[in-house]
Amino acid sequence: MNDEPMNSEPMNEQLPVLSLSGVTRRYPEGDGFLEILRGAQGQLWRGQAVALVAPSGAGKSTLLHIAGLLERPDAGAVAIDGEDASQLDDRARTTLRRDKIGFVYQFHHLLPEFTALENVMTPQLIAGLDKREARARALDLLDYLGLAAREDHRPSELSGGEQQRVAIARAVANAPALLLADEPTGNLDPTTAEKVFSALMTLVRATGLAALIATHNLELAARMDRRWSLRNGLLVELE
Repeated sequence: MNDEPMNSEPMNEQLPVLSLSGVTRRYPEGDGFLEILRGAQGQLWRGQAVALVAPSGAGKSTLLHIAGLLERPDAGAVAIDGEDASQLDDRARTTLRRDKIGFVYQFHHLLPEFTALENVMTPQLIAGLDKREARARALDLLDYLGLAAREDHRPSELSGGEQQRVAIARAVANAPALLLADEPTGNLDPTTAEKVFSALMTLVRATGLAALIATHNLELAARMDRRWSLRNGLLVELE
């Protein structure tokens, strides 16, 4: 394990998709503060899948929320695809999040009244894409993830693994640069978890997006390109 500042930059000179610089986050607790992040920093490049492994309560979700521009850090900076989000107002942050970041959660959070196809189309329509184009891209993604025959099914008609694969398709529907996943296989049995993980990794490799995946599954973490952990509020790179 290495406690030095992380800088696993690839040989090319492209900008990192995610850059965390001196990120600090604390929450009020009693008469003081509970400090979760204490100057965390790290970089993630296109085509990389990084596992985030740490005990419960270490700050994984906080880190993902800050990386996803859902929370502002108390100090430090977050840059997405070279753009410093700390310099943006809330509206600009929302636009950057919509255009550059996809999210996958432990619970799929699909819209229950919509079909699989409609769930994948929705973020594209919100982003202003033409309905015909949104439908075509949604169909391609569902087909790619082995769900072509399930496009007209609502979430209640899908298995847990199918629901999560629809959630992955929805997360990448707007072709984000960064995918953030919080325990995406945590609710699934081992066989189904393997299918979902394989689908996720296939998309990372095929599209060249960067993925930060929080997981307690050390076997899956070992199959990713890099592994991060949180210790004393700092990001450390695991060997």
